[in-house]
Amino acid sequence: MTTAPLIDHAERLWEESILPTLAEYIRIPNRSPAFDPDWEHNGYMDEAVALAEAWCRRHALRDMRLEVVRLPGRTPVLLLEVAASGPAGEGDTVILYGHLDKQPEMTGWRDGLGPWIPVREGDRLYGRGGADDGYAVFASVAALAALQSRGLPHARAVVLIECCEESGSFDLPHYVEALADRIGHPRLVVCLDSGCGNYDQLWCTTSLRGLVGGSLRVEVLTEGVHSGDASGVVPSTFRIARALLDRLEDPLTGEVRTGELHVDIPPERLAQAQHAAAVLGPQVYDKFPFVPGARPVSPHAAELVLNRTWRPALEVTGAAGLPLPGSAGNVLRPSTTLRLSLRLPPTAQASRAGARLRALLEDDPPYGATVRFEGEQTMGGWNAPPEEPWLTASLDRASRAFFGAPVAHMGEGGSIPFIGMLAERFPAAQFVVTGVLGPQSNAHGPNEFLHIPTAKRLTACIAQVLCDHASRGATEPA
Repeated sequence: MTTAPLIDHAERLWEESILPTLAEYIRIPNRSPAFDPDWEHNGYMDEAVALAEAWCRRHALRDMRLEVVRLPGRTPVLLLEVAASGPAGEGDTVILYGHLDKQPEMTGWRDGLGPWIPVREGDRLYGRGGADDGYAVFASVAALAALQSRGLPHARAVVLIECCEESGSFDLPHYVEALADRIGHPRLVVCLDSGCGNYDQLWCTTSLRGLVGGSLRVEVLTEGVHSGDASGVVPSTFRIARALLDRLEDPLTGEVRTGELHVDIPPERLAQAQHAAAVLGPQVYDKFPFVPGARPVSPHAAELVLNRTWRPALEVTGAAGLPLPGSAGNVLRPSTTLRLSLRLPPTAQASRAGARLRALLEDDPPYGATVRFEGEQTMGGWNAPPEEPWLTASLDRASRAFFGAPVAHMGEGGSIPFIGMLAERFPAAQFVVTGVLGPQSNAHGPNEFLHIPTAKRLTACIAQVLCDHASRGATEPA
């Protein structure tokens, strides 16, 4: 296959149509339902879906069926079904996945930027959701369009775009079940919601961590009291919460102490982490906005890669019961609530980990305090199946053709529930999990951006993989 027309097609479509539409999308504050319980009344999610639907209709693929599917009380799904192009692709199905819901605003955007303000500066398009994950629907359609424009084959394609991913995809299983006949039995799943170690080559995600999230509440009083009168007599709820967290993690190193939450790391993932560390070097940690003098938890890049991909880690992501410093009086507070996010190794059982975490925090509370852990998110991780030879060759060929460098593989620290769900349902499927979230792109945080050249090259890479899948992958034994 001649690669130049594919990148030319991607370049033209991105500049002429995708980037202007992404700018419109960024302006829509379509927070995920966990952050906007009134999403249905507010209408922003429907606005985002309508924008994507209209664009897809303007750029309709040959033999395409497009529908916004709505189950009662659930966020909508945008579903595109595209018939196979060319005889080589018949009898097989590929799923291309993305999502349209967004994380909330977050503070700290620099002057001139904002979550709902699209700003293009050179190679970057700033704004919430452009890279995570609004671009996915446009890139998926663009990749298929590039093949059709050249008369190149692709299998039957199902583009599935949900609106609940940032809330844990709790609506998606209902759609996967309801749409089972239309989804079919895919042999290839392409997910465009992941990260990249740099912007110099194609990165494929080989694993995703699971997650247990919830709120830890510690109470010792029915109301606040004078701290001078009570301190030294009434235990501090903050100190109790701190002691409970120390049961889980080492307070100096952050290492999770509970053995049941760890797993044996597969040898191939250890080797991939070593290779990724060798490719990235200091970029493993330089991508984060450390304050002057701060440093990562380890000086060894490979250990850092493994820490964020195959080891459990705890983060306190929110708190209640603590007034802002300017309004804090001399009061011993009656309660402290901490929002906890415990990332799990890819192969750990999330339900078992959640039960273990609850017992660890609630059992035998210090001073007889009332302690409750209310779990709100539990999702398993994912470890990719071995790549079939055609896919290994295709990914590397695409990376060299469109990035000028070999493909690289690495696990990711985040969670994409859809992938684990499909892996269980379709154990024979191959997976290409990739994305544009590279250094400083800062998904979920301030100054989030999409790296435009990477998005264009990734679009061309996906087109080549789809062509190779139709031409060669579909003939491989299941």
